[in-house]
Amino acid sequence: MKKNDVLTILGVLFIGIAPFLIFSQPESPAKETVNQAAQQNEDKDTEDAADEPEDEEETNEDTTSGIESEEPVTQLQVFLNQAVHRTIDFFTNKEASITAIGDSLTQGVGDDVVEDGYVGILDNQINKNTQVVSFENYGKRGNRSDQLLERLDQPEIAQSIDHADMVLITIGANDIMQVVKENVTNLRLENFTPAKRAYKDRLQQIFDKLTNMNPDTEIYLVGVYNPFLNYFADIEELDMIVDDWNQTSRDVADQYENVTFIPIADLFESGDYELFADDHFHPSHRGYQLLAKRVLDYLTDS
Repeated sequence: MKKNDVLTILGVLFIGIAPFLIFSQPESPAKETVNQAAQQNEDKDTEDAADEPEDEEETNEDTTSGIESEEPVTQLQVFLNQAVHRTIDFFTNKEASITAIGDSLTQGVGDDVVEDGYVGILDNQINKNTQVVSFENYGKRGNRSDQLLERLDQPEIAQSIDHADMVLITIGANDIMQVVKENVTNLRLENFTPAKRAYKDRLQQIFDKLTNMNPDTEIYLVGVYNPFLNYFADIEELDMIVDDWNQTSRDVADQYENVTFIPIADLFESGDYELFADDHFHPSHRGYQLLAKRVLDYLTDS
C-alpha cells in the first residue's frame, strides 16, 4: 500500500474517532467544568480516598499513585519509588516550585486514579510525607503550540512561571492532529512539512518567552508518542511523522542551555492496552506512571 494511501485511510478513520483523540480541540470552559466534575464523581479511586488511613495488614501500599491497593507491588512501582527517593534527595532544602503547562498530557486526561496524570503522580509521591516541591498545573486539553504561546501571557500562568524553578511542557501533539483535521479526506506526508516548520518557529518563541520571563528556570519539554498504535501498529508512516516531530522538538531544545527534551515515544511503542485509557489514545494510569518515572529520571539527572 502506498504511503499516501495509508494516510488517506488514516484520515477517514479520524472522522469516526475524532471525539476521543488525545489531540482534540479544547472544550468550552463551561462544558469542560461539567465534564471534569462528572469524571471526578465517577472515579472509583480518587486522591481523597487515597488519604484515608487503611489497616497495613489488610492492604499493600501502592507506591506509584499514593493510594492503598490490594494488588502486589510491581517492578514498575519499585522503580518509580526509587526515582521518587532520588528526587526528594535532589530537592531537599531547595524549596522548589514546578509549573506544568501544555495539553491534555499535562492535564492528565485518561488517568482515572490520580487527578492531573503524571503531574499528580509526581506531586503525590514527592510530597507524600512532607512538602518538598510545590506543583502548579496549567494543562489544557486540545492546546496547540500557538494557543500555548498565547496562554503564557495570562497573569496567573505568568506569575507561576516567574517563581518556578522548573517548567514542564507537553505540546506538539495537537499540532500534528490539526494537519489531520485539515486534510482528512486527502492526507499526505507532505501536508505535515509546513506545519512542522510553523511548530518549530512557535516552539522557539515559547522557549524565548519563558527564558525572558524567568532566566533562572529549567525547562523540560516532553515529547509526543504515536496514539494510533492500537489501530495501526504496522504502519511505519505514522511512526515517521511522530519521530520527525520529536526530532524537531529535540533540535530546538538543544539550542537552549536551560531546555531539556524528554523522549516518551518508546514508552508506548509496544501498544500494550494497559498503557492506554478507555479511549485508546490517552495514557492510562499505568501509562502516566511510566511517564512520571521518565520525567523524574531527567529532573534528577546530573
